[in-house]
Amino acid sequence: MAQPATDRDSTRRSRSAPTDRPAGRPADPPEEAAEAVMGLDMVLVDAARGPLRRLVPPAGTALRFGSALARQPGTVASRATELAREVAKIAAGSSELAPGKKDKRFADPAWAGNGLLRRAMQLHLATARTAWELIDDAELDWQDDERIRFTATNLVDALAPSNVPVVNPLSLKAAIDTGGRSAVRGLKQFVSDLATPPRVPSMIDPDAFTVGEDLAATPGAVVFRTEVFELIQYRPTTETVRAVPLLMVPPTINKFYIADLAPGRSIIEHYVASGQQVFMMSWRNPDERHADWGLDAYGQAILDAMDAVERVTGQEKVALQAFCSGGIITSMTLAHLAATGGLDRVTALSLAVTVLDWERAGTVSALMDEESIRAATEKSRKKGYLDGAGLAEVFAWLRPNDLVWNYWVNNYLQGKKPPNFDILFWNADTTRMSAALHRDFIDIAIGNALTRPGKASMLGTPVDLSTVTVDSYVTAGIADHLCPWQACYRSTQLLGGDSRFILSTSGHIASLVNPPGNPKSTFQVAGDTPEDPKEWMAQAETVQGSWWPDYMTWLGERSGEEVPAPEKLGGDLEQLAEAPGTYVFDK
Repeated sequence: MAQPATDRDSTRRSRSAPTDRPAGRPADPPEEAAEAVMGLDMVLVDAARGPLRRLVPPAGTALRFGSALARQPGTVASRATELAREVAKIAAGSSELAPGKKDKRFADPAWAGNGLLRRAMQLHLATARTAWELIDDAELDWQDDERIRFTATNLVDALAPSNVPVVNPLSLKAAIDTGGRSAVRGLKQFVSDLATPPRVPSMIDPDAFTVGEDLAATPGAVVFRTEVFELIQYRPTTETVRAVPLLMVPPTINKFYIADLAPGRSIIEHYVASGQQVFMMSWRNPDERHADWGLDAYGQAILDAMDAVERVTGQEKVALQAFCSGGIITSMTLAHLAATGGLDRVTALSLAVTVLDWERAGTVSALMDEESIRAATEKSRKKGYLDGAGLAEVFAWLRPNDLVWNYWVNNYLQGKKPPNFDILFWNADTTRMSAALHRDFIDIAIGNALTRPGKASMLGTPVDLSTVTVDSYVTAGIADHLCPWQACYRSTQLLGGDSRFILSTSGHIASLVNPPGNPKSTFQVAGDTPEDPKEWMAQAETVQGSWWPDYMTWLGERSGEEVPAPEKLGGDLEQLAEAPGTYVFDK
C-alpha cells in the first residue's frame, strides 16, 4: 500500500519501488509512488500549468542528484557492474527476472514464452531496478527525492516495451486478427484524443451511458435553485422515514452523481431504501461569468440548502454528508455556524475522502514554489475558471500505468474501444472550478490553514474546527492516491465531536462506490480514534461487506424518530424539474 507523506524518511524506500522491480523483491506499484506525492495543492497547481512540466526536474535537483552519485563512485560502479551482469544473463537466457504478480503489462504468455520478448521485458526490469537503487543510494533530502522519483516513475513507465506497437504481442495479434484494421482504428483514436484536452487516451466511450437514464436515475425532483446550485429531493421508497433529513454536499470537481451511479451501485438509492430522507446539492458548472465564486459563495450555498431542506421537511435540524472538496467547504461552514450560534441546526457530519490537514498529505515544499503558485492562480484568473480537462489530465498522470499506458495499449495498439464503467464515465464528465475557489483552495492548502484556528475564515468568521462538536463519521480509502487515508484520519483530531473512522477498501472513488453484496468488500473500524493513525490501525477490526449499512445505522441513531414518508416532494416549494435536474447537464 502506498504510504502518505507521514514519515518522509521511513517511507522513502516504499514510495520508490515500481512494478518494474522483479518478483521476490519488496515493491509497491509505480502509480502508488505518484499517489503518495500528490495533494490538493499540487493537483490544483498542476491542473492550471500542466502536470507534464514536472517530468523534467529543476536544474538544481538534477545537479544535486548527480553530485550525490559522483561522491559515491564505488557505489555507482557496483550498480553498473550488477546491471552488466544481469544484462549478460538476459542475453544468455538465464536471467530469472520476472514482473510482479500485479503487473498487468506483461500478463500475455508471449512475454515469458518468446525469447526476444522475454529479453526485452527483462532488460526493462533490470534497468528500472538500477534506476530505483541509484535514487536510493543518492540519499537526497525529501524535496529533491520526491522530484527525482516522480520523473523516474513516469519515464520508466513510458519506456516499457509493452507500450511499443511492434513489440507488444497484443498489438501484433490484434493486427493479424483484423487484417490491420486495428492499427487504423488505433491511429484514428490517437489523433482524436490528441486533438482535444485532456490529451490522454480515452477511458470511456462518451456515448456509453446517459445521465438521467443509466446514471443519476434515482427518482426525485429539484425543489430549490439558486445561481450556484440546485437542490434535489429524492422520492421515499419506504412508508416511514427518519425525521432528520440528510443533506449531501458533492465535490466541486466533477458532478454530484458519483453518489448516484448505476442502479444497484447508487449511494443515494441505498440511503433512500434504508428510510433516510435524502437531499443532494448539484453544483452549477461555472464559467467566466462566475469567476468570483469563492469559498464564501459555496459556504453560503450550503446554508441556503440547509434553509430549503428545513422548509421542505418542517424540521429544524439536518445531518450533512460531504465528499472530497465538498467536505472542506462543509467543515468550514459548520465552523462558521459554531461561531455564530447556529451549530445546533446540525445533528451529524460525515466526511468522505476529505483532507483537512495537508501538513503531510500535499507536497508543496517538495514540488511547488511561489512562482508555480503565482502562475497557476494567474492563469485561472485570466480565464475566470480552472478547466476540468486540466484536472482530468492531472488525475491521469497520477497513475500513469493504470490511467494512461493501460488505455494506450487498449485503444491505440489494439484498436479497441475502452470498456464501459460508470465511474469512468463520471470521471470524464468534467466540470470547471471558478477562479476564486481555485485561489482559495490553494491558499488554504499552502498554509495548511484549517489546522490553525483563525487562520482561515468563512463568511467573515474565523474558522476553528475544534468548535465543530457534532458527531462525525469519517471515511477513507486504503489505496487512495489523492487523499491518503492517514491524512483523512487526522480530521478526527481536528473536529471537536466524537468521531467514527471507517477505512474502506480500494482508492479514492472506489472506496465510496462500495455497494452491499460485493464479496470482496471489507472495511476496518475501531472503537475509538487515538491521535496516531498507526495506533488506530493496530486496534482496528476488519468487517466483511460495505460500509454503507454501517453508516445508515450510525446516522439512524442521530436522525430522530420514524415519521410518515412525505407524499409530495418539495413541501410548499414548487417542483422545478425532475431529478437529476438541469445543472448536471451543463458542459
